[in-house]
Amino acid sequence: MEDQFEIDRHNMVERQIVGRGLRDPRLLAAFESVPRHLFVREEDRYCAYMDAPLPIGFEQTISQPYIVALMTNLLHLAGDERVLEVGTGSGYQAAILAYMAHEVHTIEFLPELAARAKQLLCEYPNIFCHVGDGSLGWQEAAPYDAIVVTAAAPKTPQTLLDQLKDGGRLVIPVGKRGYQILEVWTRHGNQFDCDEMIEVAFVPLRGKYGW
Repeated sequence: MEDQFEIDRHNMVERQIVGRGLRDPRLLAAFESVPRHLFVREEDRYCAYMDAPLPIGFEQTISQPYIVALMTNLLHLAGDERVLEVGTGSGYQAAILAYMAHEVHTIEFLPELAARAKQLLCEYPNIFCHVGDGSLGWQEAAPYDAIVVTAAAPKTPQTLLDQLKDGGRLVIPVGKRGYQILEVWTRHGNQFDCDEMIEVAFVPLRGKYGW
């Protein structure tokens, strides 16, 4: 069965990621390496590499592989960065980031999800898992070269922008419940530029500056 997972994972990379124009060798290597089927529910493993999000319990999802790849690509990681992920969820995005950056801090609002993800991520020594209100960021390890938010906010929290290093990038879905625009923010001193990318649909961000 493991051989089939490897075949499915390779096909996912070729068709869903390369096929949509993402060709960074480091990004592709990360997606070839991380066993996505371990981050979904056991009953869903047969469809772990399909071109779709999947439920992981607690009304949360693991994002479509291409969206994980796109958001990671938009961070412009070179390998020596400290990254914050808001919304650990299944842990899959954090595992991808572990291949792409030097240090990853990931924060989850739901203790049950955080505990499950921490078990899956224990083999990644550069990932640090936290439980708390991700809309506030994680000040203890700030500032960050990059921040990625894997849940939808009604507006971009200033707390997250403030935790970026100069030149750092924040990728976040912003908008209404069920419909958002993926935004990319870049810090230039005390100024922040925002580019709008594509339409997306994420579960709501929980916390003070979420829903």
